[in-house]
Amino acid sequence: MGVETSSTDRQDSPPAVRSVGIGRPFAWLAAGWRDLRANPIASLAYGLLFAIAGDLITIFAWRNGHFFIVATSGFFLVAPLLAGGLYEISRRLENGQKSTFLGSLAGGRRNAIELAKLGLLLGFFGLSWERISSLLFAFLAPGIAPDLLALLAEIHLSVEHRDLLLIWILVGGIQALLVFSLTVISVPLLLDRPTTVGIAIRTSLRAVDANLLPMLAWGAIVVVLTAIGFLSLFFGLIVLMPLLGHATWHAYRDLVE
Repeated sequence: MGVETSSTDRQDSPPAVRSVGIGRPFAWLAAGWRDLRANPIASLAYGLLFAIAGDLITIFAWRNGHFFIVATSGFFLVAPLLAGGLYEISRRLENGQKSTFLGSLAGGRRNAIELAKLGLLLGFFGLSWERISSLLFAFLAPGIAPDLLALLAEIHLSVEHRDLLLIWILVGGIQALLVFSLTVISVPLLLDRPTTVGIAIRTSLRAVDANLLPMLAWGAIVVVLTAIGFLSLFFGLIVLMPLLGHATWHAYRDLVE
């Protein structure tokens, strides 16, 4: 169980990881749904914040399709850290405790410096993705109109534009897979135990390596549910993001001894 310890008790050795079956992601989803139902107000508050953030990006970036695409995808690159409060809610539920929204924010204080380091790393990934995307659009399709609807309409009209879309998806997919591998276990681990960001990242990579098929399945579930949230004009994220956040906590509990 999660133990609130001080930084002086920091663990300097990486924890062992377990191997699980390919069907375990569905058990994580079921456990996440139970956590959401057990503490709905605090959980849905996080989902509402995700949905509002997506809608604000849409409002302010609608006339600039490049920026909209980069902002929304970049936002979800740093989402694992933003979901830390959901992990804290699940951690407290394991200990038989309810949690308010404000109370869940307190979990970040236990290992604040290491979480901040991970936040800087995710921020770097977000900024690098913005630069990569901007350069791709500038060099490969300088004539595409910046308006979002015009961009979506024109990007399918020529081979060059389709090539741009394929390259963008490929590069973005590689970066998203890397961020997923680095953070899927490291963020809940840092919230749960007094360890370093280096050990947390190595543990996350080892867990993914030891469970490649289950983690690929879990990543696909995350992508599909997030896409559904997007297609619902972000309103679906009110439920889907808390569900994924709580389920990720149970993935961590399942994979790390």
